[in-house]
Amino acid sequence: MMVETAPLGRFQYQKLEFRRWMPAFLSSHKTLFTVLWIAALASVFVWQWNVVGGRFAVFWQVPMRPIPRLRPVAFNLTDFGGVGDGITLNTEAFERAVLAISKLGKRGGGQLNVPPGRWLTAPFNLTSHMTLFLAEDAVILGIEDEKYWPLMPPLPSYGYGREHPGPRYGSLIHGQNLKDVVITGHNGTINGQGQTWWKKYRQKLLNHTRGPLVQIMWSSDILITNITLRDSPFWTLHPYDCKNVTIRNVTILAPIFEAPNTDGIDPDSCEDMIIENCYISVGDDGIAIKSGWDQYGIAYGRPSMNILIRNLVVQSMVSAGVSIGSEMSGGVSNVTVENLLVWSSRRAVRIKTAPGRGGYVRHITYRNLTFDNVRVGIVIKTDYNEHPDEGYDRKAFPKLDDISFTGVHGLGVRVPVRIHGSEEIPVRNVTFRDTSLGITYKKKHIFQCAFVEGRVIGTIFPAPCENLDQYDEQERLIKHSVSHKLTDIDYDF
Repeated sequence: MMVETAPLGRFQYQKLEFRRWMPAFLSSHKTLFTVLWIAALASVFVWQWNVVGGRFAVFWQVPMRPIPRLRPVAFNLTDFGGVGDGITLNTEAFERAVLAISKLGKRGGGQLNVPPGRWLTAPFNLTSHMTLFLAEDAVILGIEDEKYWPLMPPLPSYGYGREHPGPRYGSLIHGQNLKDVVITGHNGTINGQGQTWWKKYRQKLLNHTRGPLVQIMWSSDILITNITLRDSPFWTLHPYDCKNVTIRNVTILAPIFEAPNTDGIDPDSCEDMIIENCYISVGDDGIAIKSGWDQYGIAYGRPSMNILIRNLVVQSMVSAGVSIGSEMSGGVSNVTVENLLVWSSRRAVRIKTAPGRGGYVRHITYRNLTFDNVRVGIVIKTDYNEHPDEGYDRKAFPKLDDISFTGVHGLGVRVPVRIHGSEEIPVRNVTFRDTSLGITYKKKHIFQCAFVEGRVIGTIFPAPCENLDQYDEQERLIKHSVSHKLTDIDYDF
């Protein structure tokens, strides 16, 4: 907003006049009270609103932040006929814009700016060397009618639509075989309007698996930052078989109840990935690292590896803050989760698998975890028996090895640790160090183990199960475990 400044001479004159009469004016308490009352009233009036034509308009507004130009060529969605009224369907505008950018690859690509407004659209695809920039107060809205959502083949490492056999719905924002893609903004929003999808899913009115909000497949050099993703029909952000992916400063939201399978971020057969500085509150796992499902994932054979997750705040009342699995048949390795706060959740961190999965989970490091009011803190579960079909190999036993927990603290935890290995799927080489969790349940055996081997270093609270060897702070053996096969699992609390 342009503000006209007064001439210098006039300003100086007014300043002198003000100094001349101000002391006398404030000589009486009554006058002082009147001044303060008028100032307060004026402040409220100025900062709140002025009614103009039946709408609210503030006198002074913080100017919109300018949209940075991140590519040599930049377009606005309105250049292609976009209308941000929340009613007009903008699919063709997005498609025309992406087509224009697809021709600029040799020049460094192009940027599509989505201005403030509500931009209703059906699913559309991205292209390589593209930046999708959402301005402050820009909202991309997914159309609710599923007839506008294209059907796609099942993921090759799943062989099944995940909820139904056969095809699956595509994602609202989609990309395949891309390189150098950025989705960013001034915290603009991509909203899947998933409420209709969730209701139809619960009523069993859908014949195909719901689509994610954003899905990037077989791509590399992906950056997603400074945006909000909310109310996805299904998994929210799904990088599939991608390399060099960074997700930073992203807020992901869905109702914590009655928003089924709205995982926050699902790295799936991905390599070299960072997820950091995010806030996630959803109706399923906050993060779920995957790599394919049973025989299909084994055949596809693409692990998730070299993944760093740090500086996150997560809430999941239905599932877990950060999960690995259960679809991990291609393997998961070299994962670090650090500086994580999980609050008001059913579980904090979880590894889940089952006979028939095959694959492995190994070299997993958890560091500096804080749990605030969670039912179960740490979970490793080996009987998550959900399968795409009857064709899986019942003797394909996954291997769980080299999993460490250091610096785990919190309050209001009902069961701090539950590691449920089995004869066929033992959990090996688990390490606990510097662990202290305030518990809310006073039953004796609340650190629960079955078919697990590993060690505890130093003093931890509550007392560990007897399956684990105990070492002092200098890592000198104090006591060997009685048996790695001891079973003390109680799902009643």
